[in-house]
Amino acid sequence: MNDIVYMPVRCVCGKDAVLNNSGLLSKLGKSCLILTGGSGAKKSGALSDARTALENEGISYSVFDKIGENPLISVCREAGESARNSGADFILGIGGGSVLDAAKAVAIYASNPDLSAIDIYKRTYNNPPLPVALVGTTAGTGSEVTAVAVLTNDETGIKKSISGDDCYAKISFCDPKYTYSLPYASTVSTALDAFAHAVEGYFTKKCNGVVELWAEKCIPMIFEGLKELSESENISENLREKLYYGSVYAGLVINTCGTAFPHPLGYVLTENYGIPHGTACAAFFAPYIDRCAEFSPEKFRKFIAMTDNADNVKSVVASLTDLRGVSIGEENAKKYALRWQDVIPRNFTASPGGLTQEEAAGILSLI
Repeated sequence: MNDIVYMPVRCVCGKDAVLNNSGLLSKLGKSCLILTGGSGAKKSGALSDARTALENEGISYSVFDKIGENPLISVCREAGESARNSGADFILGIGGGSVLDAAKAVAIYASNPDLSAIDIYKRTYNNPPLPVALVGTTAGTGSEVTAVAVLTNDETGIKKSISGDDCYAKISFCDPKYTYSLPYASTVSTALDAFAHAVEGYFTKKCNGVVELWAEKCIPMIFEGLKELSESENISENLREKLYYGSVYAGLVINTCGTAFPHPLGYVLTENYGIPHGTACAAFFAPYIDRCAEFSPEKFRKFIAMTDNADNVKSVVASLTDLRGVSIGEENAKKYALRWQDVIPRNFTASPGGLTQEEAAGILSLI
């Protein structure tokens, strides 16, 4: 068994984690840039708690609230400049996966003024990034604990990730109460994203040892949550907590294992049809789990024992996957698959049985 796990993020979990552990922020510096999206940080109460925590520690701050879904590298660079101009010692990202991912990039831009927006993908720069603290407000991406940031290139509209030890947060505050205000549709999409992380990571060859234990803990948690969401739009606090902590465990899984082909195929739906990320990944769950059954039968049997029979699992996921009448077809599928003509993504090779460009086009054409 090859078992290599690296997890340097200090995770502080539980009710009022931010308020009760504000002293951890003072170790990062005396000033910070708070990074948020449009309204989620405010509605969830996370921004208010963060302000109180910072003020209790005598930490000055400014707020940058322009981070949108699928964060643009140009906006991240702008935020980095804002952090630099305000003299920020660290970045505090508050929001869903887009904001948490952006915070990692902003920290790099902030300490490297000569880095152009596109140069972040080159992964070479002179100065270490500013420290990052994160407060999650959705139950999906697991970005709190991963060394990955998915960013969108303004010029091409294509999503591409950066990753490395420099992308880990120093601290992540994990409090499910910040997800209580999340609307039903967003709760569904982020839960589907977390399930994709858990299942895709579980079937990679890297998933063994303690990582396998994390996967086997969160897969049934999230699936039970999805079943509840498919049956009712009334979301209890208990369900919120189940989905949130499930998403964090799923983040721990993909931090070591990565994801499989539903993720890069899902980018096509997000970039070209505006489908939310989690829903876009879930659109390819059925063909993915079919390949798992074919190429990883032993692990597939364990997966079924944790969830339900394959048809029922696919049915639950499909019932929550709203593609809003999207139709790709064979011609568009071949066009979209050209992005993988020269370089086959690691997500393809990590998938059970692997995946070729032609097979990817065939799967896309089914939508």
